[in-house]
Amino acid sequence: MTSLRPKRVAILGSTGSIGRQALEVAEAFPEFIQVVGLSAGGFGTARGSTPESVRLFAAQLTRWRPSVAALASAEAADHASRLAGMKVRAGPGGVAEVATWSDADLVLNGVVGFAGLAPTLAAIEAGKDVALANKEPIVAAGGLITSLARRRGVRLLPVDSEPSAVFQLMHGRPASEVDRIILTASGGPFYGLDAQALAAVTPQAALDHPTWRMGPKITVDSATLMNKGFEVIEAGWLFDLPVDRVSVLVHTTSLVHSLIVLKDGVVLAHLGPPDMRYPIQYALLYPERLPSPWPALDLASTGPLTFNSPDTRAFPCLNLAYHAGRIGKSLPAVLSAADEVLVAEFLRGRIGFNDIPRLLEETLADHDPFDIDSLDDAVRADAEGRESALAAVDDLEG
Repeated sequence: MTSLRPKRVAILGSTGSIGRQALEVAEAFPEFIQVVGLSAGGFGTARGSTPESVRLFAAQLTRWRPSVAALASAEAADHASRLAGMKVRAGPGGVAEVATWSDADLVLNGVVGFAGLAPTLAAIEAGKDVALANKEPIVAAGGLITSLARRRGVRLLPVDSEPSAVFQLMHGRPASEVDRIILTASGGPFYGLDAQALAAVTPQAALDHPTWRMGPKITVDSATLMNKGFEVIEAGWLFDLPVDRVSVLVHTTSLVHSLIVLKDGVVLAHLGPPDMRYPIQYALLYPERLPSPWPALDLASTGPLTFNSPDTRAFPCLNLAYHAGRIGKSLPAVLSAADEVLVAEFLRGRIGFNDIPRLLEETLADHDPFDIDSLDDAVRADAEGRESALAAVDDLEG
């Protein structure tokens, strides 16, 4: 890479946790990464104020001066444009423009939730390699994404620590050698609690993750084990395996990120600090490896590495994801959409922690799965999942 021009990167979701850390990585490798596009979500403004997220986005524009920038909200785009002194596009079309910018070699998608699907498909259609930091698009429409990537000849680079670890373990290895994948789960802040204790946990406690620095939605998903369930479905698509060949073990220190079991019984493990900048660096610089400035793993001081089976009675979301992954079709999209709604309602205090898996199960039971052959099909499934979940919350309150 040292003899080549810097990799030109567009970052979707630049004000979120992944986006901010991606910019830290770009800051650390200025000779190798050029930020050419930035976009962020639909935060609005109220009574003429400028939300902190808009100020942050404007500061990012001032620092990086990308060729193209966009915000989902037109009002926020206008504020950011005036603060940064540059054009900021608005709406889904503006975000799509960043995702398909002609100068970009790689698009890092850190958009939270289903909203990341359309720009992911647009980037792939435009022939861009995509670094996937959010699971919901591939959970909802994995077949669409992977088949389009094959047709367009682009790479899908997982950014989440566990799928990234599997990608690195599988790199250069024939898939025929691999018997199964083992994803590790931290267990979140409530590991070891039973269902009765979980009924009393608060949103604030759910957001207090013991090892990872992440956004609120994924942090709650980590607490329910739904995040790991989504990773099981994601791994199935990325590595062309049925979900029953992807297993999960709880590893509370988050030092072993994933393992693969080869056909001869040998187990290979990927270890590293619980720091998202490592997998982000790998994706942004792929296929090159350069020395990292982040704190390295000191094996002599890690202590014992322990692994346990997940408690799916206390945390049933994992089994719900396996169920959706086995059936396929629109069911994973409905699961993802309903989870997005229910996590938001939990954070607002409308429902309890144990209501999330219970209402998810009701939503899945009420859905009649159909094939996902287009973006419109995925949008329909997402809408049905959201509508069903919101109705279930309303019924709970009524």
